[in-house]
Amino acid sequence: MIRAYKFLLRPTVRQTAALDEMVRDHCSLYNGALQERRDAYRHASRTAVRYADQSAQLKEIRAFDPERQGRWSYSSQQATLRRLDRAFAAFFRRVRAGERPGYPRFKGVGHFDTVVFPKDGDGCRWDSTPQDPQMRVRLQSVGHVRVHRHRPVKGRVKTISIKREGNRWYVVLSCDEVPAELLPPSGAVVGIDMGTVHFLTTSDGAHVANPKFFKAMAEELANAQRHLATFPKRTRRRTKRHRAAVRKVAKIHTKIRRQRLDFHHKAAHALIRDHDLIAHERLNITGMTRAPKPKPDPEAPGVFLQNRAAAKTGLNRSILDAGWGHFLTIMTNKAESAGRLVIEVDARNTSRTCPSCGHVAKENRVTQALFHCTACGRSANADHVGAMNVLSRAGLVLCDVA
Repeated sequence: MIRAYKFLLRPTVRQTAALDEMVRDHCSLYNGALQERRDAYRHASRTAVRYADQSAQLKEIRAFDPERQGRWSYSSQQATLRRLDRAFAAFFRRVRAGERPGYPRFKGVGHFDTVVFPKDGDGCRWDSTPQDPQMRVRLQSVGHVRVHRHRPVKGRVKTISIKREGNRWYVVLSCDEVPAELLPPSGAVVGIDMGTVHFLTTSDGAHVANPKFFKAMAEELANAQRHLATFPKRTRRRTKRHRAAVRKVAKIHTKIRRQRLDFHHKAAHALIRDHDLIAHERLNITGMTRAPKPKPDPEAPGVFLQNRAAAKTGLNRSILDAGWGHFLTIMTNKAESAGRLVIEVDARNTSRTCPSCGHVAKENRVTQALFHCTACGRSANADHVGAMNVLSRAGLVLCDVA
């Protein structure tokens, strides 16, 4: 089994400066390689430059600029070039599929935050021998950086990534051959229905409240962004006050993200601990949060009818604030490690189907919270009904597999 471990780094002042230089130089390499590909395509009869061509130039680049490029790990620079190659591969894949492609962009220093070392011991070594929580990771041209290891690392370390988040630095270990930590059977099964009023509702009728972290911090975030917008463009990134305003906005976003991540882990752990099987809906979150299409007025050219875009924007914000996709990913990974079973089922009409008589109708969903079957008259909470139908469909899936 593959697992990633993320630990906080505690570098010294000199090591922090070296880490900033490492990220800056890898960003420069990324942008230079992107510029070469753009120029070759535009001015050299649409010549395509591949990863192998750019990787072969690394030796000359390192010799030409030993102070900025020659001091860093060769394999980490190759990983940066592979990152660009994957960006172009994804771009052309979307073009061929007829999707809306996003051409790879140049990275600003503030938007290039990760350096990858493809192999433990090649430019970066994870020291796994000491038992002290304050371990160290050795980085080429940086030194031995202290690591706050809050849990043991199991398995074999494959790749090591150094990541910057705000003013903090982290090391991310990708390990394989990680043994599963099986939990004892609980004998319970559950279906869950995701929502925005309640984060989730179980088939047992329990509701997990939606903390709405973004909404709670919306006013503070709006004030910080409003203050940031007061700086004229000609002075941006030139004054300490502007940089402090940027850090303020980033700090609020970081707090929201950490609160949401902590909540997701705790909610997923509670479900995995108490149930052997967990069923959930197969959600197309990208489609659910897509903006409504404009409706031209056939009687007035250039005029558009109301399409409830404002209401849809509020719903999209609530869905993204809940973070359903992230939560389901965390729950699936935890279930794999614990030996639990997670099943996803078709989400259509789960809250419009009566669990008693099976009648399906749009009129069954009276309001957001109320379900009333027009055939048999059963009334219940709509989210509870959806969770019960999810669990019922999971049983049918198991029967089909068997």
